[in-house]
Amino acid sequence: MTVAELPVGERKARAVEEMFDRIAPRYELVNRVMTLGLDAGWRRRAVRELQLDPGARVVDVGCGTGDLCRVLGRAGLRGVGVDMAAGMLAKAHTAAPLVRADALHLPLGDASVNGAVSGFALRNVVDIAACFQEASRVIRPGGRAVFLEVSEPPNPVVRRLHALYFRRIVPMVGGLLSDRQAYRYLPASTAYLPAPSELLRLLTEAGFVRCRRVQLGAGAAQLLIGTRQ
Repeated sequence: MTVAELPVGERKARAVEEMFDRIAPRYELVNRVMTLGLDAGWRRRAVRELQLDPGARVVDVGCGTGDLCRVLGRAGLRGVGVDMAAGMLAKAHTAAPLVRADALHLPLGDASVNGAVSGFALRNVVDIAACFQEASRVIRPGGRAVFLEVSEPPNPVVRRLHALYFRRIVPMVGGLLSDRQAYRYLPASTAYLPAPSELLRLLTEAGFVRCRRVQLGAGAAQLLIGTRQ
């Protein structure tokens, strides 16, 4: 799949929703296999970076089957999950309340939560800048947002090995365990992500301060972190 083949706008929104409905039954299994189990630690790190006290309310944007909601609960935080894919919500295993809604139109009031987290959802939204702005709208001043996403390792050798694995092995494994077309799309969808400097700029423009980026897994994943002004 080439960049030119990737859907945009409303076509992307429909395609992403339909795809996640299809892969929901084995989504968590494939995640563990694809990341060699590293994604669980990355999610824990994302929640720690919120630096919120127990009892704080946090929205999980693009919650999928509730992985991050479960981590939030174990940390003593009150999570609420939001996702557009009904199939993913139906397969969720979490005690947190879940709502079917668009990440760009969160069903929450202004300044109504203490923080926001998101796991591997940025490249699936139609407008990343709007996603950051909506997170900013619902977070109280002083609260934090942490977005976990894939990334390209900075080391040239590691980058080549990662590209081989991510673009060749992942679609093959995903095809065997779930849906080959979906797991061809997911590696290709990294083309939707702007450069790290641009992502941090968009986060700053959305109303966050002290924005920073943390690389995980030798650069295979990244955290984008900001504090609501």
